[in-house]
Amino acid sequence: MKEKVIHIDTALKQAISSKQAWYYRIIPLIQDGNTLEVYMDRTRQLNGINKELEVVMGKRIKIHPVEATVIEESLVRNYPKTNHSVATSNIPKLISNKENFILTLIEEAMSAGSSDIHFEVQEKSSRIRYRVDGNLVDKYTISAADYPAVVNAIKIKSNLDIAEKRLPQDGRIFFNRNGKRLDIRVSIIPTIHGEKVVFRLLNKDTGHIDLDRVGFNLEQLEHYKNGFLRSHGLVLISGPTGSGKTTTLYATLKRLNTKDKNILTIEDPIEYTLEGINQVQLKEGIGLTFPIALRTFLRQDPDIIMVGEIRDAETAQIAIRSALTGHLVLSTIHTNSAWGIVSRLIDMGVPEFLISATLNVAVAQRLVRLLCPECKTESDRDDEMTSRFFPGWEGKSYHPKGCGSCNYSGFKGRKAIFEVIEMDGALRNRIKQKDLDPENQQEYFNKQSLAHQARELFELGETSFSEILPMLLNQ
Repeated sequence: MKEKVIHIDTALKQAISSKQAWYYRIIPLIQDGNTLEVYMDRTRQLNGINKELEVVMGKRIKIHPVEATVIEESLVRNYPKTNHSVATSNIPKLISNKENFILTLIEEAMSAGSSDIHFEVQEKSSRIRYRVDGNLVDKYTISAADYPAVVNAIKIKSNLDIAEKRLPQDGRIFFNRNGKRLDIRVSIIPTIHGEKVVFRLLNKDTGHIDLDRVGFNLEQLEHYKNGFLRSHGLVLISGPTGSGKTTTLYATLKRLNTKDKNILTIEDPIEYTLEGINQVQLKEGIGLTFPIALRTFLRQDPDIIMVGEIRDAETAQIAIRSALTGHLVLSTIHTNSAWGIVSRLIDMGVPEFLISATLNVAVAQRLVRLLCPECKTESDRDDEMTSRFFPGWEGKSYHPKGCGSCNYSGFKGRKAIFEVIEMDGALRNRIKQKDLDPENQQEYFNKQSLAHQARELFELGETSFSEILPMLLNQ
């Protein structure tokens, strides 16, 4: 066999357990009724192993010997060892203890560094996927017959209505097991074949959140501090979902949280619990919206207000008014760049002179996947790419390959990059005078732009060209 790694789909993977795969050094090839064909490390072919496997598996076994290196790499890719692993071949049995099955999935997802778990129903089967480093990865397949029982167990665990299958539902699971604590947001929606469920894993431990370790370079951190250490004004962070905006806000709140400050937040959801800060969960179903909460906050004698997101004109207007009346307001907003925050506020109906008077600092951020240092491979030069995005550059470029260290994804970890614009007198005057052309502001952020930092990561060999291309195209 010429392949270095054997690729199998999720359903076939579940023909044997991870423990069986590693013990016998086998990888399933074909499952046809009561017959299972497997690849086996040729060095493990001992007399009687076929009979032993047939007794253990309860199936007729046919063995195809392959090189030990092929089996080793295939085991790492298809059956990665974790501290909490679901025995995939026993999923129907595990589902009989539904609560334990769900808790085991959560523990395994935590061990894998996952941010979300997806339960998805299809016509003939269902699958479970984890989001790791921003990408969804297939983990398990369960039968369509077993899937409704899993969904009902999730609904019971998250205090939702098990009889309601036609409308979306939102709930929460408070996970506390083996010293690990999570607040899990549960979202259920009806689809054509049944209900789809997503768990958002929210770590309640804030010990790892530190502004000095978020990812700002020294110059950016100084500009950012100059913005949020003022007694009043607006601090806004932009970026797509999953770019780390909320983590940056929490790290900022931790730095601002002192005994002489009254800090109020309105969030959806509350991702971390911060001691000494008054945190309010958004509940639109009963009328507790961002604008309503903000108006109420102003009667609570706040020093600092954090709004989870400025989504509409009403929230933007109240946030601006709060900043004008002596409060420091922190929030997130969806734009492609730091300077785009100004245009977005104007689109929401905020006059330029009010933006000029209140905006302290505008930040844009992204998370970039880093190449696995163990297996990244030098790429052939692409002259068209080099001349367009890296004129005059003669360095090396790398692309992802995949190895056991990164579970054959080619990437290992992510790094935050930032674009920070601190508002000074000249910039405030330009906003007031409606001089909003980004080309006229280049001296303020050209070296700190997202595209510039993405280029630096690529030139240092830390990421691939395909990973940074969206940021280069948005510049």
